[in-house]
Amino acid sequence: MTFALRVLVTAVGLWAAAELVDGIHLDPDRSIAYLAVVALIVGLLNATVRPVLALLSLPLVVVTLGLFLLVVNALTLSLAFALSARFDLGLTSDGFGATLLAAVVVSIVGWLANGLLGTRR
Repeated sequence: MTFALRVLVTAVGLWAAAELVDGIHLDPDRSIAYLAVVALIVGLLNATVRPVLALLSLPLVVVTLGLFLLVVNALTLSLAFALSARFDLGLTSDGFGATLLAAVVVSIVGWLANGLLGTRR
């Protein structure tokens, strides 16, 4: 149940990022199921790739007092956008700047959902 809720929250975050950030495009011809698939991809990447990137960038994370984790999140989301484009799932990004802003939006939506729903990681 918790995993499905996280995927749903990520899907809402991706939708919000597509609405708020110029450069993030959600194909209007795609159904919500495609967005859920992209959210599932983001969840799988966060579980596998993100810890490795965070560990490899640990010195930069320490020097920047954790702000470099936003870049790690953006790199993970960039990989998800690349997979979405590769498999024609309808969610694309124009560049790393837009992806960085989208990562911030997805993080804020996740933070708000954790506060409202009382879920913990």
